Parts: sequence; C-alpha cells; structure tokens
Amino acid sequence: MKVWIDQDLCSADGLCSDTCPAVFAMGDDGVAHVLLPDGTLGDGREDMALVAPERERDVLDAKADCPADCIFVED
Repeated sequence: MKVWIDQDLCSADGLCSDTCPAVFAMGDDGVAHVLLPDGTLGDGREDMALVAPERERDVLDAKADCPADCIFVED
C-alpha cells in the first residue's frame, strides 16, 4: 500500500499525525505530509510513501477520520 496527501485540500487538523505518526507529520507549512524513507516530508502525489504492513490499519483509520478527505491510498 502507498499513501499520499493533497496539501491543497488539507485543513491542518493534525488527526492523521496523531493517529499514525510513523507515516504522517505536520510540516512547517502548517499542513500534513507523509514521511518518506529518508525522513523528509512528501509533497503531493509525486511523493507517495510506502506503508509497512503493520501500519496499514492505522493509515486507513487516519484516512477515514480525515475531515478534509485529503489522504489518498493506492495499492
């Protein structure tokens, strides 16, 4: 599973980073990003993060709870 966030849609609630801090983080720009393997923050669809199997449930929970519907999951 891969995940990315559309920063243009993000409402900066931070629920994703609270639910799954291993995959999501709030950036200095005030919106959520995925964490990339090198520790940097992803920026949009070009920067999809590969989700470890043990984190998939948390990512899906974060997606379901996102009030802005800005989290996108791809297989």
